[in-house]
Amino acid sequence: MNISYFLSASESECCLALCTGQGLKATNTVTAAGRGRGPQRTCWKTHRGVRSFLWEGGFDVFFWRIKGSWFAVAAQVLHRVQEVELLVKGRSELGEVAPEVKASERRTAVAIADLEWRDMDPDDYGTNEAQDSDFPAVERSRLQEMLSLLGLETYQAQKLSLQDSLQISSDSMKNWAPQAPKDLPWNFLRKLQVLNAEARNTTMVLDVPPDARPAEKESQMEEEIIYWDAADDISADIYSFSELPTPDTPVNPLDLLCALLLSSDSFLQQEIVHRMSLCQFALPLVLPDSENHYHTFLLWALRGVVRTWWAQPPRGVGSLREDSAVLSRAPAFAFVRMEVSSNSKSQLLNAVLSPGHRPRDCFWHRDLNVGTNPREIADGLVEVSWFLPSGREDLDVFPEPVAFLNLRGDIGSHWLQFKLLTEVSSAVFILTDNISKKEYKLLYPMKGSATKYYFILSPYRGKRNTNLRFLNRLIPVLKMDHSHVLVKVSSTDSAGFVRRVRSIVAHVARSPCRRLSLEEMAHAARKLGLRVDEDCAECQRAKDRMERITRKIKDSDAYRRDELRLQGDPWRKVAQVEKELCQAQWAGDPPDKGRAELRLRLLELRAQQNGHEPAGGVQEFIAGISGPSLGEKQYFLRWMEWGLARVAPPRPRQPPESILTLRPKHCGVVDFSELLWPEPLGVEHFLREMGQFYEAESCLVEAGKLPASQRRFAHFPGLALELLLKGLPLELIDGSTLSTPLRWVTGLLKELHVRLERRSRLVVLSALGVPGTGKSTLLNTMFGLRFATGRGCGPRGAFMQLVTVAESFSQDLGCDHILVIDSGSLIGGALASAGERFELEASLATLLMGLSNVTVVSLAETRDIPPAILHAFLRLEKTGHMPNYQFVYQNLHDACAPGPRPRERRPLLEPPGDVSRAVAQMEKQGGGIRTLADLAFCDPEKQHIWHIPGLWHGVPPMAAVSLGYSEAIFELKRCLLENIRNGLSNQNKNIQQLIELVRRL
Repeated sequence: MNISYFLSASESECCLALCTGQGLKATNTVTAAGRGRGPQRTCWKTHRGVRSFLWEGGFDVFFWRIKGSWFAVAAQVLHRVQEVELLVKGRSELGEVAPEVKASERRTAVAIADLEWRDMDPDDYGTNEAQDSDFPAVERSRLQEMLSLLGLETYQAQKLSLQDSLQISSDSMKNWAPQAPKDLPWNFLRKLQVLNAEARNTTMVLDVPPDARPAEKESQMEEEIIYWDAADDISADIYSFSELPTPDTPVNPLDLLCALLLSSDSFLQQEIVHRMSLCQFALPLVLPDSENHYHTFLLWALRGVVRTWWAQPPRGVGSLREDSAVLSRAPAFAFVRMEVSSNSKSQLLNAVLSPGHRPRDCFWHRDLNVGTNPREIADGLVEVSWFLPSGREDLDVFPEPVAFLNLRGDIGSHWLQFKLLTEVSSAVFILTDNISKKEYKLLYPMKGSATKYYFILSPYRGKRNTNLRFLNRLIPVLKMDHSHVLVKVSSTDSAGFVRRVRSIVAHVARSPCRRLSLEEMAHAARKLGLRVDEDCAECQRAKDRMERITRKIKDSDAYRRDELRLQGDPWRKVAQVEKELCQAQWAGDPPDKGRAELRLRLLELRAQQNGHEPAGGVQEFIAGISGPSLGEKQYFLRWMEWGLARVAPPRPRQPPESILTLRPKHCGVVDFSELLWPEPLGVEHFLREMGQFYEAESCLVEAGKLPASQRRFAHFPGLALELLLKGLPLELIDGSTLSTPLRWVTGLLKELHVRLERRSRLVVLSALGVPGTGKSTLLNTMFGLRFATGRGCGPRGAFMQLVTVAESFSQDLGCDHILVIDSGSLIGGALASAGERFELEASLATLLMGLSNVTVVSLAETRDIPPAILHAFLRLEKTGHMPNYQFVYQNLHDACAPGPRPRERRPLLEPPGDVSRAVAQMEKQGGGIRTLADLAFCDPEKQHIWHIPGLWHGVPPMAAVSLGYSEAIFELKRCLLENIRNGLSNQNKNIQQLIELVRRL
């Protein structure tokens, strides 16, 4: 059969390899195929940069575009198209590749791979502009095509922001699967927000009824192969047809991740990476960008990742370690592929990282759903993951943290990334099937490297002698011995092989070896010419300002005393006087000498506060949040959070099981007061100091002691509001005095009203519960917020964050924003019936619930509502103001809950415990209470009582997030939004009404 076959004539060696045995004829003529010669009916399609012409006459021609030039190969050469494409493209994640591939087919694959690997110059291959013009698709790169496919093209100039991704829309109430490629990025972000372990699944729905498909997506659902009659239009431009794949051809998850990161701003990148770390996914470390010909080391994006592990010997108080992933040092082990490998890198890494018989899919691989889809733009991506010990010898594969690096793609095509890995790793594992002269030349430049090299081979039959010859030549070059060569074929015991790799890693980690932090790796990346995301001018200016503040902090307590002078005792005295004055006013007594003295005392204290000037650190902080650039403000706040965390004294932490043993056997309430350490110094203390300057000045202006024209701090609420609108939690209730700075909060809400203008309808959602019941994590997971988490180590006050409702959904939902309030560690678990602390807690719970349309009460698998919260319920019942409430029971001690049980009413229908009865008696309602369901606010037919499974599936820190947890959180969120939309909560407020409520309560 005489088949016309097109290839550049100068590639004579490749032509011979392709044509041998097939009777094929080589020619330089490329334009013939472009004009559609041959049989009358033809069709074409594009897949991963390979453009194929299907000819009815009985043969196909595949065109490869390589560095601006097109090369064609007749399909008859490639009997096993899928297997040979895997060989050509070097998919190391695809497992064993057809060992019975014929020698002629393998020669074809190697020849084509040569074309891609060589540094090719288009001029060498006889191409010219006329020929290029026959292929218009040259104008669009793979990256551009991928961004267009995913609907992310519009986010190249104006990057996608964190606030964009967190907006509440109609999709927030749907548990739907994507139906088109443009749905995939948003589906990924939504699932990642709720820590869904299936976030990387890019499968799309196919069985959608035709009438349910959006009109704009119908063209994407049509058949991709388009037929036409060449006789009708001999000059038909076949490249004008749509190249979008059908929905049953999903995007590779790594391509989706790279496209989304390239379309996101620095703060959304950071959030994506942080959520991926919580889901135990491998994290992107080097992000490739073939469009702009540079790669980015993601140091800033990884700044927010915190690693927690238990040091050996067995864990106890003080054995829990916590450190930034960017700053802590650990031995790193890189796994790379050279040319073709029948073994899967990612599967091997997952097996090495998986303790016992619990497989972990940290690195994406072919056996996961749609894992075999070829990568378009993700080759060159470097991923990082860690093994972190749990303190249990039966589970700990390694006794200390160990980092693993994974390069996607062949090292010959991504030499810069490979060079970086050799300079930062303690050892490099190279997976390949053959070592020939070409591979020897590729690795020879590594001569003299201090890094240890190991080979994992799966040689083709008949290649043994060649492999041995070039391996023996490489051994002195790379300073190896024969123990550095591991052979894995189909008959190799997989479990034994994994144990051997682990033993090598453990041996290298125990010996003196290179240990670098990610920050130190970034220095090596800069030297090699890689871009580091943290090096932008705004980020560096913000970092310098942070360092000017934190370098002066030697002792946190002394710094608070010397620099934050309006807090501490001055603020406590003011709060006490204001409380007494408020009680006297509510008592309704006529004005007397005592109230006048209280007012005079208050003015004296405020005058003393106003007599101070902001200290140097506070002034520097104010300058940082007053900068001209909004991005620099955000960078500064993130740097401040990390900088203050670094200077804070270490606190011994207990493992979760130690805390759970504190739960009494016969009483469901836990007293966490013994676990509360002094409040760590944080950004909220600087904002609290600003609030006190504003409060003191406002109080004097109201009393006529200070002319309004002499105000210096009136702009402070506006500065703080900018931070609230960009996602920073702002303090509503002071955690140190358990009091509300009324003027400061009122000033913030007034500024918010002015800023939001017509979109000022609010729904207030609050969360209450004793510390350690997971309420802050619940809110963060539900809405993508940043409330502090951790038992006894976070801020004590109540904090608020603002969630925006998309304009297209605000009319349906009935509000423009949701103000979310987290009570922090305000509510204790023990009943102090006559104590001042209990009275304060009850008052604060009443305030938060009184402000709220919806209240989530977080409990820890107990029958009893915390005393202060029950006290607030009984008080609000008298006023007739009762929020829509949801009781959430979190399964803290069951780490492997099989699945969600979202709605259970049993706990509230049982008889109350001793604490509940005692609180009811304090409110003089104890006589008629038989069960909690007898209370007016407990209507089991209308209210929801939720059971949330444990967050972790397995033993932390290597445990994955429970799928049941994320599903239950999504269902709770859907229910809350449904209640708001249906008007089951209290009437929505505008900001002016909220201000009045704050003053009244």
